[in-house]
Amino acid sequence: MDTPSSRQVGGLDRAAARAMFAPWPGRAAPIGADEHQARIERARALLRAAGIDALLVTAGASLRYFTGVPWGASERLVALLLTAHGQPIVVCPAFETGSLAAVLRIPADVRTWEEHEDPQALVAAALRERRAHSLALDPAAPYTVTTKLRDAMAGQSPADASAIIDGCRMCKSPAELALMRQATAMTLHVHRLAARILHAGIGNRELVRFIDEAHRALGADNGSTFCIVQFGHATAYPHGLPGEQHLDEDQLVLIDTGCTVQGYHSDITRCYAFGRVDGEVERIWELEQAAQRAAFEAVRPGVRCETVDAAARAVVERAGLGPGYRLPGIPHRTGHGCGLAIHETPYLVRGNATPLAPGMCASDEPMIVVPERFGVRLEDHFHVTEDGARWFTEPSPAIDQPFA
Repeated sequence: MDTPSSRQVGGLDRAAARAMFAPWPGRAAPIGADEHQARIERARALLRAAGIDALLVTAGASLRYFTGVPWGASERLVALLLTAHGQPIVVCPAFETGSLAAVLRIPADVRTWEEHEDPQALVAAALRERRAHSLALDPAAPYTVTTKLRDAMAGQSPADASAIIDGCRMCKSPAELALMRQATAMTLHVHRLAARILHAGIGNRELVRFIDEAHRALGADNGSTFCIVQFGHATAYPHGLPGEQHLDEDQLVLIDTGCTVQGYHSDITRCYAFGRVDGEVERIWELEQAAQRAAFEAVRPGVRCETVDAAARAVVERAGLGPGYRLPGIPHRTGHGCGLAIHETPYLVRGNATPLAPGMCASDEPMIVVPERFGVRLEDHFHVTEDGARWFTEPSPAIDQPFA
């Protein structure tokens, strides 16, 4: 029997939903000093294995990973220079030193530059001082940093540091998993509340604002990191359509959103019926559920990333959809890694032979699109364990029951 207490979609006013906003209990601990130091030593070991003398990490997710500094990239160079020996060097604009001191989580030799000076020349001078003859550069570094470094290093081009940075970041520690577990639990709670306040006529923009407000109230770093709310035919577009939409009775709803906790991301999609939808929508929903489950069951250490993608596609292709990226079918990869960046290695996609390993985290979202009609995406994340995979959040049981 459908009662207000058992209903998962609709039936709750916004005031009652807001009463369920509260700071999240039992918050996960931030990354500690010992773990930051272990990351530095892991990067040094990978540098030695690659025969490279130094690593330069620019502002962004990787700088936060190694130093705790949560700044995004700008036209001013902020970077970590790591050499085989000696204290890590942090390069920073002189006027930012006070702000840097407030967020830097490792002991470092801070070297500053004034607005009229060339920070790449400062990096090159530090390399000469440390007798480092080769440099690996963060793949997320702006192109201008690459070209200016080459000039400062007498024409020598830096190497790609992807293998070193991914080799550190790709497998998550227990502390990282705990932060991601909190972030995903918070976002799933927000999804539950958003589903309960649905009513005919509600606008997608109103829901986006509510979801951001809820994330903030629960204690996410900065509210929602993103939010996609789509109704009806707009669900056929993986990242939605622009403009205002209003919910009608008997429509499909797709909400994809996430937040961060201490920089670690959540990213969850729920897709369900508001009222009754036709049998074809239900059939595709159940096929999507089966494809998501098949991908999850294919995960175990040593399995290639592309094998997980193939497992999801096989389910859909046996039902007569596809093949490949042909529509109706699955238009994109089955999943992406997640951590300090919402999309990072490993990617569950054809051609990626990377073997899965314990601690790797990824989304499982083999979306099915019926062009110009509707799309179904169920997205949950898992982490690889010694004997398979473990969900961060339990998948949706049914099209009219989005939450386990």
